[in-house]
Amino acid sequence: MPGVGDEDADQLRALHAEHGEALYAHALRLNGGDRQRAEDLVQETLLRAWQHPEALDPTRGSVRAWLFTTARNLAIDNWRRRSARVGEVITDAPPELPTTDETDRAVDSWIVSEALARLSPQHREVLVECYYQGRSVNEAASRLGVPPGTVKSRTYYALRSLKLILEELGVTS
Repeated sequence: MPGVGDEDADQLRALHAEHGEALYAHALRLNGGDRQRAEDLVQETLLRAWQHPEALDPTRGSVRAWLFTTARNLAIDNWRRRSARVGEVITDAPPELPTTDETDRAVDSWIVSEALARLSPQHREVLVECYYQGRSVNEAASRLGVPPGTVKSRTYYALRSLKLILEELGVTS
């Protein structure tokens, strides 16, 4: 690549060595087994990683989750571009992935876990009680030893913080 220094090239090689196989397998599933499109998708994803080195900072979250999310978003963009061309439109919906493919679910789980880990302990515990444990406000208040109003307030601010964290991770806008 013109303009790429040895340090940049080494970083890209290390990124590809660590995540290339998993990223290619993910790209292959996203493209319905089309190897050429999968290779192009991996290349474009790594190019985005090189263009946005801040996203690869381990303190910002899982590098692999960022790569998988970027690949998925690029695949969706590619599908939309192909669908806009009259000669390539086959259906109104993207092809369904096999039901046994849990990749998107796993990536989403990694991203949510990463986002929850960035919340304060009070915000995280109220979300776990109310959303993951399915407890009512009163039940969560009793388990946490705080008034119900505090549970409501913490839930509100926890969801706002979670939204901001997900935006930082590039999941929402």
